[in-house]
Amino acid sequence: MPSEAVNDKVIKDTKGGQIKSWQALFFKETLRFWRVGVQTIAAPVLTALLYLLIFSHVLEARISVFDGLVSYTAFLVPGLIMMSVLQNAFANTSSSIIQSKVSGSIVFFLLAPITPLGIFAAYVLAGMLRGTIVGIAVWLVASAFFSPSLWLPAMPLWIIIFLLLGSALLSILGVIAGLWSEKFDQLATFQNFIIMPLTFLSGVFYSVRTLPDFWAKVSHLNPFFYMIDGFRYGFFGASDVSPWLSLGMVGVVTLFLAGFTWRLIANGWKLRP
Repeated sequence: MPSEAVNDKVIKDTKGGQIKSWQALFFKETLRFWRVGVQTIAAPVLTALLYLLIFSHVLEARISVFDGLVSYTAFLVPGLIMMSVLQNAFANTSSSIIQSKVSGSIVFFLLAPITPLGIFAAYVLAGMLRGTIVGIAVWLVASAFFSPSLWLPAMPLWIIIFLLLGSALLSILGVIAGLWSEKFDQLATFQNFIIMPLTFLSGVFYSVRTLPDFWAKVSHLNPFFYMIDGFRYGFFGASDVSPWLSLGMVGVVTLFLAGFTWRLIANGWKLRP
């Protein structure tokens, strides 16, 4: 849905006020990725399955995780699910904001009667929705073809908690990246030099227990590690650190960045000419 159409809907809606305005923006952001689902949903699922196929084939017989209680392929699936969730939640918010800035349509959000909190909520919720859809799709396909045991996770509540927190955190980082970037090259720099390294060095493909002490301690400084480790705990009831520690770390970082990002939007940081 074009930004102009969303803006018209918001302006005409005098009865619903601010609630209708952020709902319209959320609906627009949802349609944005849903209408190109082959690119935004199917492609990430295929990428995750290729990772799974290659790494499981090469390393299944060579790596033991959780004292041999879990096969390497099963261990790999939750990590790839969360990696897909994080990358797509970030991509949704960051790409939408930078496109709006480059095209000039960001002005419609500034003119429309939407509070900074409404703008923040609409973007973040849409990013969370895309990340969650991709994650569920990866789980369904990977479980069906590679590890049927994952159909019945040990602790589903932990999976839901870390899925929501992880997708929220990366959606928020996507908003920050979109606000900071003036052009697509800057956004690519943010993604390639911050998001990708933190994701790949968070224990997606390995257990931190197998690392030397120094690198294990370095991994514990990575907030992405706690998201993936806590998420994996929900499937197996086993993890590298306490799930409560992971929950505390991810929760604190998410709340801090949420408040910080809301203030950026409220101040119009890099939004107003």
